[in-house]
Amino acid sequence: YFFRFENITFWRTQAAADEQSDKEHGTGLIQAVIFEAADRNNIGGSAYGGQRSICCTPDLAKLEGCKQGEVIRIPSSTDSKWPMVLNIYFGGNDLSTSMDNAKVPIMKTGMYNLFFIACDPKLKGTTMSGKTVWKNPDGYLPGRMAPLKKFYVYMMIAYLLLSAIWFSQYVRFWKDILLLQHCITAVIGLGLFEMILWYFDYSNFNSTGMRPVVITTWVVTVGAIRKTLSRLLILSVSMGYGVVRPTLGGLTSKVLLLGATYFLASELLDITEYVGTINDISGRARLFLVLPDAFLDAFLILWIFTSLSKTLEQLQVFVFSSFFFML
Repeated sequence: YFFRFENITFWRTQAAADEQSDKEHGTGLIQAVIFEAADRNNIGGSAYGGQRSICCTPDLAKLEGCKQGEVIRIPSSTDSKWPMVLNIYFGGNDLSTSMDNAKVPIMKTGMYNLFFIACDPKLKGTTMSGKTVWKNPDGYLPGRMAPLKKFYVYMMIAYLLLSAIWFSQYVRFWKDILLLQHCITAVIGLGLFEMILWYFDYSNFNSTGMRPVVITTWVVTVGAIRKTLSRLLILSVSMGYGVVRPTLGGLTSKVLLLGATYFLASELLDITEYVGTINDISGRARLFLVLPDAFLDAFLILWIFTSLSKTLEQLQVFVFSSFFFML
């Protein structure tokens, strides 16, 4: 498997370019550093046990023999070619420079990192554009996502078996079906549809390297609807709907409002996490998105158990009254 660079271009500031002569070569160095997570300590060094530095400083140049102004690279004990450092130079007083569309073969399983580093302080403010393409032996899915493709196959099979059992009984007792059972049917159907969409989403991503926004948005929305409907269904049953009361009465609007709020929170969280670029959300942003969803889940659980306790009390009173009446 491999990863490759595509159309990588760097732009330095006009001030940095003006300081150079148009006849000079190599007037600014940017280094692409590729290393496995296990070799992270092979990048950088520390002078006299102080703070670790990625770039070679005058003190480190004396101690470790590195070249000042470049990334410190210590060859790996298992492969002297790694970590890999690729140099990209600005020419003369050019504002931009492009990187060759190189392909880097990966021969060992692991978690790899890519950093673009400019040790020259004059290159502060440099920007870049382009993309990198990473491919595993089985496709373009990242390592942490690859097992999910098989997982959704198993989930599809499980939902198909559940659907076959449920729908056979659903058709058999069609005339005696309650509204709650219609809702359960909808939840099972949505679950099966969601698993199918997830599988196609991951399959397409694995084969093309691009995550289809439309399919991912659909699957996230279907998942949010399923989660919302299943939670409201449990809440309604715990309130005694279909058991000790024919309707929810004045609680209907509150339940629907909670459901709509939960759907929006879940949809926003999942869209941010799954739709678009695959990226790790920063801690604060993730906390901001997770908190409303977690709070609503906790509130739903509390409401479910509180309502269930009241419903059980009503059932006990009903059973006792019926028994007393029979006597």
